[in-house]
Amino acid sequence: MTPNASDDTESPLRLSTPARPLRADARRNRERVLSAAEDLFGARGTSVSTEEIAQAAGVGVGTVFRHFPTKEELLEAVFKARLDRLADEVRHSAETGDPATAFRGEITRIVDQSPSKNAITDALAAAGVRMDAVKAGVGGRVTEALGLLLRRAQEAGAVRPDVDVPTLIALLVGAAQAVEAAGDDPVRRARVVTVLLDGLSLRAG
Repeated sequence: MTPNASDDTESPLRLSTPARPLRADARRNRERVLSAAEDLFGARGTSVSTEEIAQAAGVGVGTVFRHFPTKEELLEAVFKARLDRLADEVRHSAETGDPATAFRGEITRIVDQSPSKNAITDALAAAGVRMDAVKAGVGGRVTEALGLLLRRAQEAGAVRPDVDVPTLIALLVGAAQAVEAAGDDPVRRARVVTVLLDGLSLRAG
Protein backbone atom coordinates (compact mmCIF):
# COMPACT_ATOMS: atom_id res chain seq x y z
CA MET A 1 0.00 0.00 0.00
CA THR A 2 1.10 3.61 -0.56
CA PRO A 3 1.92 5.30 2.75
CA ASN A 4 -0.08 8.39 3.64
CA ALA A 5 2.24 11.30 3.05
CA SER A 6 0.64 13.24 5.89
CA ASP A 7 1.53 10.66 8.56
CA ASP A 8 4.30 11.89 10.92
CA THR A 9 5.23 14.54 8.29
CA GLU A 10 8.76 13.11 8.15
CA SER A 11 10.89 13.65 5.06
CA PRO A 12 12.37 10.61 3.29
CA LEU A 13 15.85 11.95 4.02
CA ARG A 14 15.24 12.08 7.75
CA LEU A 15 13.70 8.63 7.83
CA SER A 16 16.62 7.14 5.95
CA THR A 17 19.09 8.29 8.63
CA PRO A 18 18.80 5.87 11.57
CA ALA A 19 21.31 7.75 13.71
CA ARG A 20 19.11 10.84 13.87
CA PRO A 21 16.52 10.66 16.69
CA LEU A 22 12.85 10.68 15.81
CA ARG A 23 10.81 13.80 16.36
CA ALA A 24 8.53 13.70 19.38
CA ASP A 25 5.36 13.14 17.35
CA ALA A 26 6.96 10.42 15.25
CA ARG A 27 8.30 8.74 18.40
CA ARG A 28 4.84 8.77 19.96
CA ASN A 29 3.34 7.24 16.83
CA ARG A 30 5.98 4.52 16.83
CA GLU A 31 5.21 3.70 20.47
CA ARG A 32 1.47 3.60 19.72
CA VAL A 33 2.03 1.20 16.84
CA LEU A 34 4.23 -1.04 18.99
CA SER A 35 1.70 -1.07 21.83
CA ALA A 36 -1.21 -1.86 19.51
CA ALA A 37 0.76 -4.57 17.72
CA GLU A 38 1.76 -6.22 20.98
CA ASP A 39 -1.83 -6.24 22.24
CA LEU A 40 -3.20 -7.67 18.99
CA PHE A 41 -0.45 -10.24 18.54
CA GLY A 42 -1.00 -11.39 22.12
CA ALA A 43 -4.77 -11.62 21.76
CA ARG A 44 -5.13 -12.96 18.22
CA GLY A 45 -1.77 -14.22 17.03
CA THR A 46 0.74 -12.94 14.51
CA SER A 47 -1.64 -13.16 11.55
CA VAL A 48 -3.18 -9.81 12.48
CA SER A 49 -3.01 -7.46 9.50
CA THR A 50 -1.10 -4.20 9.31
CA GLU A 51 -4.38 -2.38 8.64
CA GLU A 52 -5.84 -3.68 11.91
CA ILE A 53 -2.74 -2.61 13.83
CA ALA A 54 -2.88 0.87 12.30
CA GLN A 55 -6.56 1.20 13.21
CA ALA A 56 -5.96 0.09 16.80
CA ALA A 57 -3.05 2.53 17.11
CA GLY A 58 -5.10 5.38 15.68
CA VAL A 59 -2.64 6.07 12.87
CA GLY A 60 -2.58 5.64 9.11
CA VAL A 61 -1.22 2.50 7.51
CA GLY A 62 1.54 4.65 6.04
CA THR A 63 2.80 5.43 9.54
CA VAL A 64 3.14 1.73 10.32
CA PHE A 65 5.12 1.11 7.14
CA ARG A 66 7.25 4.19 7.73
CA HIS A 67 8.48 2.88 11.06
CA PHE A 68 8.30 -0.83 10.22
CA PRO A 69 8.64 -1.47 6.46
CA THR A 70 7.98 -5.21 6.86
CA LYS A 71 5.87 -7.39 9.14
CA GLU A 72 9.05 -9.09 10.33
CA GLU A 73 10.54 -5.77 11.47
CA LEU A 74 7.40 -5.02 13.45
CA LEU A 75 7.41 -8.47 15.04
CA GLU A 76 11.08 -8.09 15.89
CA ALA A 77 10.50 -4.69 17.49
CA VAL A 78 7.61 -6.06 19.56
CA PHE A 79 9.73 -9.03 20.65
CA LYS A 80 12.63 -6.80 21.72
CA ALA A 81 10.30 -4.40 23.52
CA ARG A 82 8.80 -7.28 25.47
CA LEU A 83 12.21 -8.60 26.48
CA ASP A 84 13.35 -5.13 27.48
CA ARG A 85 10.26 -4.59 29.62
CA LEU A 86 10.59 -8.07 31.11
CA ALA A 87 14.16 -7.33 32.19
CA ASP A 88 13.06 -4.09 33.87
CA GLU A 89 10.09 -5.70 35.63
CA VAL A 90 12.04 -8.73 36.87
CA ARG A 91 14.87 -6.55 38.16
CA HIS A 92 12.44 -4.19 39.89
CA SER A 93 10.69 -7.10 41.62
CA ALA A 94 14.02 -8.64 42.63
CA GLU A 95 15.28 -5.37 44.09
CA THR A 96 12.15 -4.19 45.88
CA GLY A 97 9.95 -7.18 46.71
CA ASP A 98 10.03 -9.99 49.23
CA PRO A 99 12.45 -12.49 47.61
CA ALA A 100 10.17 -15.53 47.79
CA THR A 101 7.05 -13.65 46.71
CA ALA A 102 8.91 -11.85 43.92
CA PHE A 103 10.34 -15.11 42.60
CA ARG A 104 7.02 -16.91 42.53
CA GLY A 105 5.23 -13.93 41.03
CA GLU A 106 7.74 -13.32 38.24
CA ILE A 107 8.10 -16.98 37.30
CA THR A 108 4.31 -17.32 37.17
CA ARG A 109 3.98 -14.24 34.98
CA ILE A 110 6.76 -15.31 32.60
CA VAL A 111 5.28 -18.75 32.06
CA ASP A 112 1.74 -17.43 31.73
CA GLN A 113 2.75 -14.93 29.03
CA SER A 114 5.02 -17.32 27.15
CA PRO A 115 2.54 -18.62 24.52
CA SER A 116 2.18 -15.22 22.83
CA LYS A 117 5.95 -14.67 22.98
CA ASN A 118 6.53 -18.09 21.45
CA ALA A 119 4.14 -17.26 18.62
CA ILE A 120 6.21 -14.19 17.75
CA THR A 121 9.44 -16.19 17.98
CA ASP A 122 8.05 -18.89 15.70
CA ALA A 123 6.88 -16.32 13.15
CA LEU A 124 10.28 -14.65 13.07
CA ALA A 125 12.10 -17.97 12.78
CA ALA A 126 9.78 -19.05 9.97
CA ALA A 127 10.67 -15.83 8.12
CA GLY A 128 14.35 -16.74 8.34
CA VAL A 129 15.24 -14.24 11.07
CA ARG A 130 18.21 -15.30 13.22
CA MET A 131 16.83 -15.24 16.73
CA ASP A 132 20.24 -15.25 18.39
CA ALA A 133 20.94 -11.90 16.72
CA VAL A 134 17.54 -10.55 17.74
CA LYS A 135 18.10 -11.52 21.38
CA ALA A 136 21.62 -10.11 21.52
CA GLY A 137 21.92 -7.40 24.15
CA VAL A 138 18.32 -7.41 25.34
CA GLY A 139 18.42 -11.13 26.12
CA GLY A 140 21.49 -10.51 28.25
CA ARG A 141 19.57 -8.01 30.35
CA VAL A 142 16.84 -10.60 30.96
CA THR A 143 19.42 -13.19 31.98
CA GLU A 144 21.02 -10.77 34.44
CA ALA A 145 17.66 -9.85 35.94
CA LEU A 146 16.70 -13.51 36.32
CA GLY A 147 20.06 -14.14 37.97
CA LEU A 148 19.36 -11.44 40.55
CA LEU A 149 15.84 -12.75 41.16
CA LEU A 150 17.13 -16.30 41.61
CA ARG A 151 20.05 -15.33 43.83
CA ARG A 152 17.89 -13.32 46.22
CA ALA A 153 15.34 -16.14 46.47
CA GLN A 154 18.11 -18.65 47.17
CA GLU A 155 19.67 -16.41 49.81
CA ALA A 156 16.26 -16.16 51.46
CA GLY A 157 15.98 -19.96 51.55
CA ALA A 158 13.03 -20.03 49.16
CA VAL A 159 14.69 -21.78 46.21
CA ARG A 160 16.98 -24.80 46.18
CA PRO A 161 20.68 -23.84 45.88
CA ASP A 162 21.57 -26.28 43.09
CA VAL A 163 19.62 -24.30 40.47
CA ASP A 164 21.63 -21.90 38.31
CA VAL A 165 20.37 -19.40 35.74
CA PRO A 166 20.82 -21.68 32.67
CA THR A 167 18.85 -24.39 34.47
CA LEU A 168 16.12 -21.93 35.40
CA ILE A 169 15.86 -20.74 31.80
CA ALA A 170 15.69 -24.34 30.54
CA LEU A 171 12.87 -25.03 33.01
CA LEU A 172 11.02 -21.91 31.89
CA VAL A 173 11.27 -23.00 28.26
CA GLY A 174 9.87 -26.42 29.16
CA ALA A 175 7.09 -24.90 31.24
CA ALA A 176 6.20 -22.56 28.38
CA GLN A 177 5.74 -25.53 26.08
CA ALA A 178 3.68 -27.33 28.73
CA VAL A 179 1.42 -24.29 29.13
CA GLU A 180 0.87 -24.19 25.36
CA ALA A 181 0.00 -27.88 25.39
CA ALA A 182 -2.51 -27.22 28.19
CA GLY A 183 -4.46 -25.00 25.81
CA ASP A 184 -7.16 -22.75 27.22
CA ASP A 185 -7.75 -24.81 30.37
CA PRO A 186 -6.83 -22.36 33.18
CA VAL A 187 -6.70 -25.10 35.83
CA ARG A 188 -4.23 -27.18 33.85
CA ARG A 189 -2.13 -24.14 33.02
CA ALA A 190 -2.00 -23.13 36.68
CA ARG A 191 -1.01 -26.68 37.62
CA VAL A 192 1.99 -26.50 35.28
CA VAL A 193 3.23 -23.39 37.09
CA THR A 194 2.57 -24.93 40.50
CA VAL A 195 4.56 -28.06 39.66
CA LEU A 196 7.45 -25.93 38.38
CA LEU A 197 7.53 -23.76 41.48
CA ASP A 198 7.21 -26.74 43.82
CA GLY A 199 10.16 -28.39 42.05
CA LEU A 200 12.27 -25.24 42.49
CA SER A 201 11.37 -24.90 46.13
CA LEU A 202 14.05 -25.62 48.72
CA ARG A 203 11.69 -28.16 50.27
CA ALA A 204 11.96 -30.20 47.08
CA GLY A 205 15.71 -30.51 47.46
